Order: sequence, then C-alpha cells, then structure tokens
Amino acid sequence: MSAHGQHEAPRRELLPGVTRRAAVLVVGVLLLQLGFVLSYVGAFHAPVPREVPLAVVAPAGAPAGTAEQLVAQLDGLPGRPLDATAHGSEDDARQALADRDVDGVLLAGSGSQDTLLVAGAEGGAVATALEQVLTQADAAQQRTLTTTDVLPAGDGDARGLSAFYLAVGWVVGGYLVASIIGVSAGSRPATRGRAGTRLVALALYALVSGLGGALIAGPVLGALDGGHTLELTLFGALLVFAVGAATAALQVWTGLVGIGLAILAFVVLGNPSAGGAYPAPLLPPFWAAIGPWLPPGAGTGAVRGIVYFDGAGVGQAVAVLAAYAVVGTAATLLGAGRGITAAPTPEPTPEPTPEPTRDRAAGAPPAGRAPAR
Repeated sequence: MSAHGQHEAPRRELLPGVTRRAAVLVVGVLLLQLGFVLSYVGAFHAPVPREVPLAVVAPAGAPAGTAEQLVAQLDGLPGRPLDATAHGSEDDARQALADRDVDGVLLAGSGSQDTLLVAGAEGGAVATALEQVLTQADAAQQRTLTTTDVLPAGDGDARGLSAFYLAVGWVVGGYLVASIIGVSAGSRPATRGRAGTRLVALALYALVSGLGGALIAGPVLGALDGGHTLELTLFGALLVFAVGAATAALQVWTGLVGIGLAILAFVVLGNPSAGGAYPAPLLPPFWAAIGPWLPPGAGTGAVRGIVYFDGAGVGQAVAVLAAYAVVGTAATLLGAGRGITAAPTPEPTPEPTPEPTRDRAAGAPPAGRAPAR
C-alpha cells in the first residue's frame, strides 16, 4: 500500500530493473546509431561527380555548332559526370556561374589551351572534381587545361565549409532547445495558450541565436564576410525557429519519440546531404535529392548565397524553412492539450444536521426547549 492507501501498478519488466519502455527506447537509440553510420558512410564513402552543371563557350570565330559539338562530347563521357550546356558568350556563362545555375564554365580555346572557371565559394570539392574530369578529357585530345577560381571563398573560409558549420550549429540549437523544453515541461502543452508561450520563447531564442552565430562567424572569427551580419542574423533566426517548431510539433504528436524523429531528419539525413564536405553533384542520388528540402541543406546553401552570390538561391531556402516554421507552429498549437482531460470537480458534501443533545443534568430538556408542563 502506498501512502495514499492505494496499490502501485506493477512495472512491466523484461529483466530486473529494465522496463519494457526502457527496452523500446534502447532499441530506438540503436536504430538511430546504425542509421547515422549508414547515412554518413553511404553519402561520403565514394564521392563521384554526377551530371555536374557546366557551361560551355566555343572559341571566338568558331564555326556555328562548335559549342553544341563540345556539349555532346562532354555529355557522352563514361558515367556522365557532366551536364553541359552551350552558352553564346563568356559573359553569359559567367553570369550563370554567379547565379548558381552552373558549377563551372569551360572556355574552349582556339588553340590547344582551354580554361575552366569555377566558384570555390560553392565548395572546393566540386571545383576539384570538374578540374579532374576536364583535365582527363583534354589530355585524351592532346589539349591542356587551366583552372581559375573567379568566385573564391574568403581567406578565413577554408574550402567554403564555414557556411555548412554555421548552418549546422543553428540547426542543433533549434532542435536541442525544443527538446529541452519538452523534456522539462512536458512534450504536450496542456493548453494552446501554453503552447503559444513556448513558441514565443522559441522565437526569442532563435533571434538571439541567429545574432550570436552571425557575429561569431563574421566579425569575431572572420570566417565569413562581416558585412552581412544583419542578413545572416535574420536568416539564422528563421532557421533556428523552423527547426525548433518542427521538433516541438513532433513531440506534441509523438511524445519522447519526437526527439528521435528530429535527430533522424535533421542530423542523420540532413547533415550528410547538406552540401558541406561534398556538394550535391558529388553525392549519391538519394542524398542529393533530399538535401535542399532539409534545414541543414537549405541553411548551407542560403548562407553561401548571402555571403558570396548576392542572394542567389536564398529565396528557395527561405521558402523551405518558412514551410517548416508554419507547419510546425500550426501542428504544435493544434496538438496542445490533445488527450489531456480535466479532473472532474468533486461534488460538495452536504454538512450533517446536528442531532439534538440533552443537557448534562439528568432529566434536563435540550437547550432552548421549554419544559413540558
């Protein structure tokens, strides 16, 4: 018997001290761990260029159709590492590179010398892969290749990876703060008002987090151009809030399991596909396809767009994260109080009517009552 006079429900244990719930959680952690290994090793173990967008410009004064012939030759390389398109002028091709429509520009020379223009700010791995593929192709035709980085990463941004690390830091902060709130205060708020309070607190945290990340990566460390502090702050706040709202919604509807689902989406799948170490053209098709639609990939691409490409590609990332924020907020508010019933109000107990008493003196009538005559 407990202190309240009630029997405690026996715990269902598989082993002494190991409940069924604990066993299920351990199995879930094991699956996440194996999924982490599968996702990271699967994405990174054999990077191969797959249809890397390449602009091709024929030499000045070349016969009509020369660029198209070069495109056909490059597209026909074994394994199809390139997806070439003909451009009428070098200026047009350079603009396509600046707009992030292509990852490289091949300027075919009138002699035996070709020039490759790359954007190192997009990630050094793609530039290296393009150079290797085109060097081999030129060597087969007794030609030489010179590579020029026309949009390089900053001096403090080695191989353009700072954008990835900044985005991942914001993502981690978003799902961690939502997880901590859920664990400490309950996965499912009792009312929509309480859910709204949590979301407001999350928004304030996101703003501070966005500012902190922008200052550290910019003016403090000099990894990214400090002239974009405001833009990075606002985008970082959106990224943190979007991830936090989505994590909160998962917890509201699935409980503690929601934290695992957030880790699965944002870490196990999101980080390898984000385009950090290896951008999308070097990833297997599955990771290349999901990357832009998950917060780490959207964040990495947008930070690079803000800092190096005059905002190119940022609009799509903002739309993706706004969708996470809106759906997460709506799902959190709709799920608040779900399955929680108010305790019934106890009915008032009527006060007992006092029974007549007799005076202590023998034979005395009750007080306030006249003696019989």
